[in-house]
Amino acid sequence: MLSQRVARASALRSASLASASRRLPIIQQRTFFPPSMNNPAITEEKFPDHPKLTDAEDPNMNGGYIQPPPVKRQFRDPHADWWDKQERRNYGEPVHEDYDTLGMFSAHEYTWISPGKGLFQIGTFIAAVVGVSWIVGRLYPDKPSFPREFEGGLERELGGAGAWRARAPGDPEP
Repeated sequence: MLSQRVARASALRSASLASASRRLPIIQQRTFFPPSMNNPAITEEKFPDHPKLTDAEDPNMNGGYIQPPPVKRQFRDPHADWWDKQERRNYGEPVHEDYDTLGMFSAHEYTWISPGKGLFQIGTFIAAVVGVSWIVGRLYPDKPSFPREFEGGLERELGGAGAWRARAPGDPEP
């Protein structure tokens, strides 16, 4: 019983594959792409291969791309007539290959103070803090505003006759 069903199923399968293989050339002829996109000769004419350049002709190995000088956009004239005012760039201007580190949204270079002047200012600040701390340490009293005195020096409260005494009236200043 099972063998008859398998035989019938394989016969149906082979018949359907035969009809599908006959229809395949008709489907291939029906295309929605024009010859300008489908013809390999036209595509090769529109998009030729990249030129093969020697190391002398292309030392940066970037396919002959024009490499502008590496100048941060931050240092370009902000008042010039740029096509893109925010990026300080003109339309069609070649972009440096390290544009991500040279653009306006990269980290800005701090150019307002030279390194020597900055170190001098930091040193002056540290000297001022240390000097004020030393002056306050010399002039500020290191004692409470009103010293406390106890009758009998709290001898009994602190443990008896052999214990260290608290300050009693008449004791010298520590």
